[in-house]
Amino acid sequence: MRLAHHRSLKAATPLIMGVLNITPDSFSDGGKFLMWDAAETRVREMIAEGADIIDIGGESTRPGSDVEDINEELERVVPAIKAIRRFTDVPISIDTTKAEVARQSLSAGADIINDISAARFDSHIVEIAKEYDAPIILMHMLGNPKSMQSDPYYDNCVKEIVRFFSERVEFCLRHGLSKDKIIIDPGIGFGKRLKDNIEILQNISEFKALGYPLLLGASRKSFIGMITGKKNDPEKRIGGSIASALIGAMCGADILRVHDVAPTIEAIKVFRAIEGIE
Repeated sequence: MRLAHHRSLKAATPLIMGVLNITPDSFSDGGKFLMWDAAETRVREMIAEGADIIDIGGESTRPGSDVEDINEELERVVPAIKAIRRFTDVPISIDTTKAEVARQSLSAGADIINDISAARFDSHIVEIAKEYDAPIILMHMLGNPKSMQSDPYYDNCVKEIVRFFSERVEFCLRHGLSKDKIIIDPGIGFGKRLKDNIEILQNISEFKALGYPLLLGASRKSFIGMITGKKNDPEKRIGGSIASALIGAMCGADILRVHDVAPTIEAIKVFRAIEGIE
């Protein structure tokens, strides 16, 4: 896939997207990487471990979180992107719902827009993607981060998410974005019950059938803690995260968004060797 700035993604899948949260309160590692020295060290580690994409976010989207001030978000992500571009050409995605943050991030050297609202919160973000020839990741979320885990309900989670993607993809195409610039993400943990998250992982083929690259972001999510008993410590959910990543890899997920790059890549290498995949 061709990205902004004439960069491209490797053809091999699944690609590994390493997470860098430059926020004080993200659910998994909030506050760890607010200082640039720590953030740079983590980026260099993820690249050395084999990350194909670095996903940078300056606004927490944990359940119950409020919308971040745009200036605060810009002050976190734009200098970080510029700094990263001084030492690596690895593709960068900007995790934002705001068109102006996307614009300034792409101008600073980011390559992909990762929008958890699927262009519902700020429709102009599609215009920015088109202007910079950048792919956009459209994620499903019920409501918004503030309210999404307040008694979420679906009659049929998978079918409703598929209908959501059909509508959001059509919106993007109608506003001039080409089909080959769209990636979809079913949004594990974003307005989902335990049963909904499990059903998503059981039905990845339903999303693949839509014909767009599929991103899966199950890493350290709370449903893993519900299953394993690690409810209060996301950093101890590595085993469950890897299991979810392997399910994704087995079922054809194109991109895995993960916090733990090295062990995920090791697990996938072993899986591919056993399956006889070159």
